[in-house]
Amino acid sequence: MTNRIRRHRRGLTAVALAVVATLALAGCANDSFAEQYAADAEQGYVAGDGSWEVFTPGERAQPVAYEGESESGDTVTSADYAGEVVVMNFWYAACPPCRVEAKDLEQVNQDFADQGVNFLGVNVYDQAPTAESFNKEFGITYPSILDVESASVRLAFSDNVPPQAIPSTLVIDQNGSVAAVIRGVADPSVLTEMINTVLEEQAA
Repeated sequence: MTNRIRRHRRGLTAVALAVVATLALAGCANDSFAEQYAADAEQGYVAGDGSWEVFTPGERAQPVAYEGESESGDTVTSADYAGEVVVMNFWYAACPPCRVEAKDLEQVNQDFADQGVNFLGVNVYDQAPTAESFNKEFGITYPSILDVESASVRLAFSDNVPPQAIPSTLVIDQNGSVAAVIRGVADPSVLTEMINTVLEEQAA
């Protein structure tokens, strides 16, 4: 990993999203995307699947505080995850690419369940019954903050998640700062690399 920030932005079109959804539903694995990430390739954009950014510890912004209510009615705050890594996914139930990535996100969640990594959704549109129905359909076990009324969590992370970038997935380090972001469908191999990088920082 180099010390420069890798920024790659490109707007997603409806056609691109359709292609991504078709490929993902067909079970296509973007192994070359993960290889690009690991090899520090200059290109982070693949097949209309959004963009990603990685921030080294010295380049990260200040920790972000947030609070909201989950679909189960529990209050969730950034303080709940103090000293642990958080993977935060912005989504809503009727979003096609959100549905494409849901099972992959849950699998990565399970892969890191015993390593101090917490997954947390931020639902930007739905009420509790819809969110709970989505969780049941896709086997999601981690909570989501329902952010539709206040948009406070989305506002807190607006520098990393612009309004049109749903889904987006953030990797938040143990200090509460954003270490990486994927805008668009999260490739599980790339997300895994990002999480491992942050975990290795703590071990160093």
